[in-house]
Amino acid sequence: MRENTEVVVVGGGYAGVMAADRLTQRDDVTVTLINPRPAFVHRVRLHQMVAGTHTAVVGYQEVLAEGVRLVTDTVTRIDAGGRAVELASGGAVRYDYLVYAVGSGSADPQVPGAAEFAYPIAGLEEAQRLLPVLAAASASAPVTVVGAGPTGIETAAELAEQGRRVTLVCGGVLGPYLHRRGRRSVAGRLAALRVTVLEGAEAKVTAVTRDAVRLADGRELPSAVTIWTAGFGVPDLARRSGLSTDALGRLLTDETLTSVDDDRVVAAGDSAAPSGLPLRMSCQMAMPLGARAADTVLSRLAGERPEPLNQSFGAQCLSLGRGSGVFQFGNRSDVAVWFHVAGRLGAKMKETVCKGIVKHLADEAQKPGGYSLHRMKGGAGRREALEAVRAEAPAIERIS
Repeated sequence: MRENTEVVVVGGGYAGVMAADRLTQRDDVTVTLINPRPAFVHRVRLHQMVAGTHTAVVGYQEVLAEGVRLVTDTVTRIDAGGRAVELASGGAVRYDYLVYAVGSGSADPQVPGAAEFAYPIAGLEEAQRLLPVLAAASASAPVTVVGAGPTGIETAAELAEQGRRVTLVCGGVLGPYLHRRGRRSVAGRLAALRVTVLEGAEAKVTAVTRDAVRLADGRELPSAVTIWTAGFGVPDLARRSGLSTDALGRLLTDETLTSVDDDRVVAAGDSAAPSGLPLRMSCQMAMPLGARAADTVLSRLAGERPEPLNQSFGAQCLSLGRGSGVFQFGNRSDVAVWFHVAGRLGAKMKETVCKGIVKHLADEAQKPGGYSLHRMKGGAGRREALEAVRAEAPAIERIS
């Protein structure tokens, strides 16, 4: 009779749910998922929640395998030496292996007044806090969205489509990932929605007040509601627990996603920094990394050598309101290429992706091990980056 193995997954987002579901392939593995809230947050729809076009919440019963034990709590510390996690409610949960999938959230804006007067929407509770503020503001009240990545662009478009008077402050270029052709399509759609787009270094926000946003060039924009979407941060759980992290706080791992400090700790998603070269923070990366982390644990339990990371990329898709979107294709090294799909078809493709995310998780819950997108061969970009890093200082690589 095989000895039972206890695996604890910390974080119930895209990466954590995928890892937990996949780990149930073996009947001698007990999987516990610890998450602060009792429902799955579909983060790529939070901008829709703000606009009232989607709830952005899915019941765990739809995406989590029946064999996974869900604990609604917050992990306050990882005791790697004792192989246990301490909970905010008191007590601890022991583990044989830990999957660290705490995800990401809003970055500290470090701009005077932003923490007090701006509203981030990277998490469910943040989006919920914004809802009554928007509801209380008149339709003609000026709304400022700070940050021109996917969340900022999508939020600006969603609100403008509802008749809101929106200014999008880029602090740089509109849609940094996009190819110039894709960027042109996004700019055209925002213009059609009458979104004022401010680009360039002079449009960097230097202060936020209760009713205005101040820019680097001295301009002051009236703003009844300021929404902050610039940048991501990660929880400091790994750092507080004495585990090695990168400058942002992501857990440092080798190319099998195993912690450089402890081969019983494996990371996945936005909170992982494999070889100090983290992948783009996105749902597109989170689920494959969750599957890869689970496979690393399962390989070790089987006495096999875990496979190193070989991640493939494909695209970045943006909704621009309910009737339009842009599907920006990229190469396997995550560099945008000239080809993109815009307009109504772009919106349909984005919606297909959003629905497909939940379907992938639900399918893995029903048939663990069925997900295979993480096995698609990646591009040469990461391999070349690793070679460059190792030429300067050989990285720790644990693949045995």
